[in-house]
Amino acid sequence: MATLGKIRKHGVLLIVIVGLAMLAFIVGDFLSSSTSYFNRKREYVGEIEGQKIHYTDYDAAKDQLTEVYKIETGRTDLDEDAYAQIRNQVWQMMLSDNTLKAQAKKIGMKVTAEELQDLCYGNNIHQIIRTRRVFFDENGQFNPSYLVQFLASLNQEAETPEQQANLQQAKSYWMYWENAVRITRLQEKYTSLLQHCVVANSLDAKYAFADAQTSADIEYVMQPYYAVSDSTVKVSTSDIKALYKKHLQMFKQQPNRDLVYVSFPVVPSEEDFQTAEAELKALQTEFFETEDLLTVVNTNSDITYDARDLNVEDVLPMYQEFAKNGKTGDVAELTFDEATNTYAMARLVKAGYALPDSVKLTAVAAEEGQENQELGWYAVKALTKDMAEKVFACKKGEQFTMAQGMGEQTFIVDDLSKATPKVKIAILARTVTASSKTYAQIFNSAKQFIVENPTEEKFAEAAQEAGKLLMPANNVTKNADKIAQLKQSRPIVRWAFEAKEGAVSDVFECGQEFIVAAVAAVREGEYAPMSDVQNELRFEAMNDKKAEVIMAQLKDVKSLEEAAKILGTEVQLAEGVSMAGFRFGAAAEPAVIGTAMKLNAGEVSAPIKGLTGVYVVKGGEKQTTDAEFDAQSQIAQLNMRSSYSLPYQALQLIEEKADVTDNRANFQ
Repeated sequence: MATLGKIRKHGVLLIVIVGLAMLAFIVGDFLSSSTSYFNRKREYVGEIEGQKIHYTDYDAAKDQLTEVYKIETGRTDLDEDAYAQIRNQVWQMMLSDNTLKAQAKKIGMKVTAEELQDLCYGNNIHQIIRTRRVFFDENGQFNPSYLVQFLASLNQEAETPEQQANLQQAKSYWMYWENAVRITRLQEKYTSLLQHCVVANSLDAKYAFADAQTSADIEYVMQPYYAVSDSTVKVSTSDIKALYKKHLQMFKQQPNRDLVYVSFPVVPSEEDFQTAEAELKALQTEFFETEDLLTVVNTNSDITYDARDLNVEDVLPMYQEFAKNGKTGDVAELTFDEATNTYAMARLVKAGYALPDSVKLTAVAAEEGQENQELGWYAVKALTKDMAEKVFACKKGEQFTMAQGMGEQTFIVDDLSKATPKVKIAILARTVTASSKTYAQIFNSAKQFIVENPTEEKFAEAAQEAGKLLMPANNVTKNADKIAQLKQSRPIVRWAFEAKEGAVSDVFECGQEFIVAAVAAVREGEYAPMSDVQNELRFEAMNDKKAEVIMAQLKDVKSLEEAAKILGTEVQLAEGVSMAGFRFGAAAEPAVIGTAMKLNAGEVSAPIKGLTGVYVVKGGEKQTTDAEFDAQSQIAQLNMRSSYSLPYQALQLIEEKADVTDNRANFQ
């Protein structure tokens, strides 16, 4: 009983304790079980109109487009800018696809499997497929039989890992363009529907025709805003606020940052030059005398030697004279090229002989019933070394076979060009670069700069004192691929969006320079703050005030001569003014044109506030051409004009209004 009494006495406290324990248990269990939920959220690159984009799908699309890019351009060494372009293009395709599909679904519009088949390899092959160079013949024209052969090859069985890789690349290439055709066709159908909804009528045609056929020579007097001194007008903060509110939609922005940065270039020291020179001097005797030239050069030189036969003009410029006038066995001593910071020496391996520069080839048909394909002429330097060697081993009319893709291809040497002088030359070159010691010294200098200047204010002052150029990078967005032209600078963007205003970064390695940056401004709002745009608003407000001053001076004028006298200017003439034009004299002034063309001949307008100044105009005699009005022709012209801009504007508006979450910045 005593125990029960104590429990009753402390009942409220016990309830609280038990409640907290249960809450801790529930919260702990929730946090544990929901870890996968939060991780799942971090797996999505974005969401477009309710369609979540998983990062694996995004990566797969990037890989696919990368392979397409390599095939289309013939390049395998894609640079940073190319990869950035690929990432942005993949996202744009996903954005276009998902936003348009959402709109098309509402009206039951789609591209059927049968329609896609017809566009890709049927009777109405789409221009996207027709312009792929892999399906061109020797005349540079689309050849349907090449397309058929390509599609047939996709069904072959691969016998080796290399063949499997080539087959997979070909399939991925085709799937990309097939999807591109589907997206483009859906866009074409959707915009075509809009174009049939937004059409000109007979009244549009009538007014457009009249505007184009009627013109007048207009006399006018004009006072430009710049002729009024800024000191004579006063712009208040309320004036700027009013304009900011009026033009608010013009100042929409993405979250962005302003940065400033300084560079510490990674350049070789004097010691690095001395070391490079000493190392090459030590190799000189061996290079001049060795029989294993391939090993000596390719182990020590920045220029690969492959024993290829070269024309003199294809030799490194600094050794062209040597190659032209030398003989087999001649050597060029070690020299230094200041323009490229390169030490080099050369050895003529073979000289005084001649070989053709180009070859005419025919590809032998792989199967009976097929025709051989004439390939035309190829410059020998455009061939691989192995292929060039096989070509030179043949005489006119002979054949040779090369491994190609998943099989072999036999070629006929139809003809060879006239033999021209050739040389084999080995060049042992070393471009001087910063050593690890120099690299560390420059890195430490950048680190020390940060330690001594931990705030943006000190950062800027120290840069100026040290004679370093303080570089700005304004309006950097979260998805920016790099800062200005700095190589591999995406990490700076990531840092900037995690840092506070005024923060100074750690050292970033961007190509051949170390970068230290500081955040000068942070902007997160949907619209640019008034402080960022007040200069342009002030300029507009100043012009508004100047317009008031000028218009007050001209308030009661009855003639152009009177207006000219007040302003201290002259009467001018704008010839051939019409409502179909947009220029009045030397300026674009739509309000002035509209007013002038409404006036009767000889009628003088009130002062008109234009874009570049204040005008007073006098109506001129209207001249109308005797062209005959054809309503149907005029309507067709108006519809044709809108057909150029309407598709782009419609698709752009769909994307702007779409519900889009973009998390790409977390994945790149």
